[in-house]
Amino acid sequence: MTVVSVRGDKGRKRVAGAVLATALLCTGAVACQGSDGGKKTKGAGSGETQSRSQVTEVITAAYKKTSAAKSAKVEMTMSMPSKMDGGGTMKMSGVMGWDPTVMDMTMTGSALTAGDPDAPEKVRMLWRDNVMYMDMGEAAAKSMAGTGMDGKRWMKMDLNAIAEEAGDPKLAKQMTGGLDSMNQDPAQQLALLLDSPNLKHVGSAKVDGVQTQRYKGRLTVKEMMESNKGLDDVLSKSERDELFKGIEKSGIKGYDTEVWVNEDDYPVRMDIDVKSPEGTMKTSQKFSDYGAAAKVTAPPAKETFDLMEMFKELGELGKDGAGSGADSGF
Repeated sequence: MTVVSVRGDKGRKRVAGAVLATALLCTGAVACQGSDGGKKTKGAGSGETQSRSQVTEVITAAYKKTSAAKSAKVEMTMSMPSKMDGGGTMKMSGVMGWDPTVMDMTMTGSALTAGDPDAPEKVRMLWRDNVMYMDMGEAAAKSMAGTGMDGKRWMKMDLNAIAEEAGDPKLAKQMTGGLDSMNQDPAQQLALLLDSPNLKHVGSAKVDGVQTQRYKGRLTVKEMMESNKGLDDVLSKSERDELFKGIEKSGIKGYDTEVWVNEDDYPVRMDIDVKSPEGTMKTSQKFSDYGAAAKVTAPPAKETFDLMEMFKELGELGKDGAGSGADSGF
């Protein structure tokens, strides 16, 4: 996104661009005990090639353990081809929870600064109650001097408010409902993987010194949408069909998923590749400390500025500057 300065307001415009680019990266960002009453599945301790029924047993056990844990420490690397808007690499580390979705992650990488060397090189991101907060740093706070956002370093992106501002109730329902099935949620990904018709056991492997068994499967876009029952709660059949056509039109064929499961039936690594005409989008996650506390507290209101309010204000500045030959736009 490119933003041209209005009346010398370059700092605020750059911050607005960096904020939205980072937000898009994040949104464009994710049960019970082990199976058979605690009986050990034929998982990481086995060097044999497993049958489909054994594979299903292991992944089902992993799903149940992961779903019950509800949180973990995460190290994530996301990469997008340079041909795509926002292309580059982003790394995230911190604590993530699911059911409900909460995050406290620190982000770094080239994708944050692509196209804007003044963008922050490191961003802390908090997520709770369908709202994302991003710490844009001291430079962002200083660039707001003389405005109602002066000295406020935390950006607030309320997906409910954005959808309401757009005047589309369906959009609001999709945005908030979609948070519970973000591709970063390992339990949801395991559930989807179980529906892969070619799910198979690859063999044993070590991940950071931990013995695991490796599994992989592929879902076409159609199979993924049919398997993702969460979509039924937020999309009608016609909306699902429209979404499917849009994804197909983009050239995305399917999703390749690999997971490494340890002896305790927990996934310790999960890779997801999405192939498109521009290249392959890759997400690799490593999990540890399942059940780690994932309590996220929103930053103080006095240190927070609202993304929607910023764009409204910038829009007004653009109107004011139109008569003086100033140029503005997104």
